[in-house]
Amino acid sequence: MFDILMYLFENYIHSEMEVVVDHDELTNELTRAGFREQEIQKALAWLERLADLQELETKSYIDASATQATRIYTADEMTRLDSQCRGFIMYLENLGVLDFATREVVIDRVMELETARFTLDDLKWVVLMVLFNVPGQEAAYDQMEGLLFEEADGPLH
Repeated sequence: MFDILMYLFENYIHSEMEVVVDHDELTNELTRAGFREQEIQKALAWLERLADLQELETKSYIDASATQATRIYTADEMTRLDSQCRGFIMYLENLGVLDFATREVVIDRVMELETARFTLDDLKWVVLMVLFNVPGQEAAYDQMEGLLFEEADGPLH
């Protein structure tokens, strides 16, 4: 499923090409690209839930008053997000790339992925996808894009 998300992001969203709106046409294109129908449906559902979450002000399950709260990860979250990933999320918060709400959306989207092994690079792409889909986060998206494509000389946090 993550491969499909990456394919869509790189070929449509990130490249600013016109996005195929027709669900069936998009499914057919992904099938021709070699993806399985079941995985395509999961990826499209993941994207639909991400789109639903972009209305943070009106539909959020997050209490916006808790902006200074410390995030305690569940056991499942800690299994999926290793210490390097959790440290990177904190680093992005300290930089101002992620705020309280976008951090929670990132964690929500990571937990929805069906992947056996989740890496820091995968997390960076999920953050980029989330920021792209949240209105008003253009500067954070640009900053994250810079972090994604630049090579670090040492530890980031």
